Amino acid sequence: MKKFLTLLVAWFVTFHVLAQQKVQTPAEIYGELFTDVQMRHVFPDSKTFPDCVPKRDPKEIVKDYLAMRNNPSIRFKLDEFVTANFDLPRSPQLNYITKEKDVVMHIKNLWNVLRREADTPVNGSSLLALPHAYIVPGGRFREIYYWDSYFTMLGLKESGETGMIENMVNNFAYLVNTYGHIPNGNRSYYISRSQPPFFSLMVELLASIKGDEVYLTYLPALEKEYDFWMEGADKLKPGEAHRRVVRMRDGSILNRYWDDAATPRPEGFKEDVAVAERSGRIKEEMYRNLRAGAESGIDFSNRWFADQQNITTIEVINFVPVDLNALMVHLEQMIAKGRNIKKDEKGASQILNKMAKREAAINKYCWNKQLNFYTDYNFQKLRPNVVATPAGMYAFCLMKKTGSLNQRCVLALTTLKSKLLQPGGVQATEKNTKQQWDGPNGWAPLEWMTIWGLERCGQSDLARDIAQRWVKLNAQVFQGTGKLMEKYNVADINLEAGGGEYAGQDGFGWTNGVLLALINKYHLHPND
Repeated sequence: MKKFLTLLVAWFVTFHVLAQQKVQTPAEIYGELFTDVQMRHVFPDSKTFPDCVPKRDPKEIVKDYLAMRNNPSIRFKLDEFVTANFDLPRSPQLNYITKEKDVVMHIKNLWNVLRREADTPVNGSSLLALPHAYIVPGGRFREIYYWDSYFTMLGLKESGETGMIENMVNNFAYLVNTYGHIPNGNRSYYISRSQPPFFSLMVELLASIKGDEVYLTYLPALEKEYDFWMEGADKLKPGEAHRRVVRMRDGSILNRYWDDAATPRPEGFKEDVAVAERSGRIKEEMYRNLRAGAESGIDFSNRWFADQQNITTIEVINFVPVDLNALMVHLEQMIAKGRNIKKDEKGASQILNKMAKREAAINKYCWNKQLNFYTDYNFQKLRPNVVATPAGMYAFCLMKKTGSLNQRCVLALTTLKSKLLQPGGVQATEKNTKQQWDGPNGWAPLEWMTIWGLERCGQSDLARDIAQRWVKLNAQVFQGTGKLMEKYNVADINLEAGGGEYAGQDGFGWTNGVLLALINKYHLHPND
């Protein structure tokens, strides 16, 4: 066993060095073969082929494909070539049939179904190998996902799975140390972007279990995460933007979502090509915005659309999002905490000063006086977004508690109740555009952040009410199907959620986590 562990450590040291080199995506590895498979609709889901594992050397596969495809004497079928040369991905939990009638026991049993052990690197595979076990969301999502994992961890904590929480935090620290940031997920095709920066909240969650030394342990990773999001900030002039940072016209610094590539997403290839064609816009501009939408985790929503209706008008990179910047406030706060524990008072003071400036900028630009709600700000058009979403509640969760913040929370209740509150919880937006992050869909992370924000500014009755609505809906669907879903229809609780680029997925990591946390927090009885 000791020899095996030594070899495993050596594997990951070697892999760490190799990872510093360029990570190749399936589109880059397989070239024309990749494009042909995706555009000819060999698989109904565009994510399937990027997740396939080659049965032999990828270079030989590509060489044979080009030779066979162009040989008129051979009866060539693309689908047969793919299945002969690749192992298709598996989703084990799709075969999981629960015998439990108790949703809490179902979740606790499901952790083992969604568990993945430490990975072994495979040549030609898109999977970025992780050194520790982890929980996947479920369904087509066969890898770890960045922001999903925080909400999954909420349930792992309630289940007493501290070891798994620590494993996953260590995996994220490994990713940021290896690649310079935490990718969207541990796939090579996600390497050009991240997701909402919840790592600092994960560290705080682990510290709530194991003590403040956790902040010191992960301080270097927190600082690297911060450097990734802030890269280029010191060189910007007012009104300029670079990658994920924007210097507002008054000189303050805020962040935006971005992607370092401007090509179709490999996991949404044909969909991106089709949208870019329909838009009539510069294709690179479209691809960048679609990818930035994926980094936001809100892919997709009329929140990002110039006309509030059509994805062809997407303009994610023109917004400084309120949720992202509230998360950056928390990251700055946790870095300060780690530095104070390290006795670096000067460093802590410097980051707290940046945090205070960011909070002032959020209040200046993202507090929408017309809606009395926090919304995104379009720094190109110099106006606040007119779309209210639960993202506005992040400010109440994560910014410094003050009397003025509480006053804004009271004002925000009108918009929250009139535009977002539904029988099953809060919806993603008030408009139904057939995008999955619009109405009538509700999502576990949005419910949690809304409830947390309300509790934090003294609106406990409404927070509990929303929790009860969400738990009741989750339990109702579970009793009818034996499943917990990725998203729910909160407006008509007798209909399934819809919209988006793929069918509804079950499992489901963040739904399990939030449901279990809410049941325990409010002492609810979902099986009654």
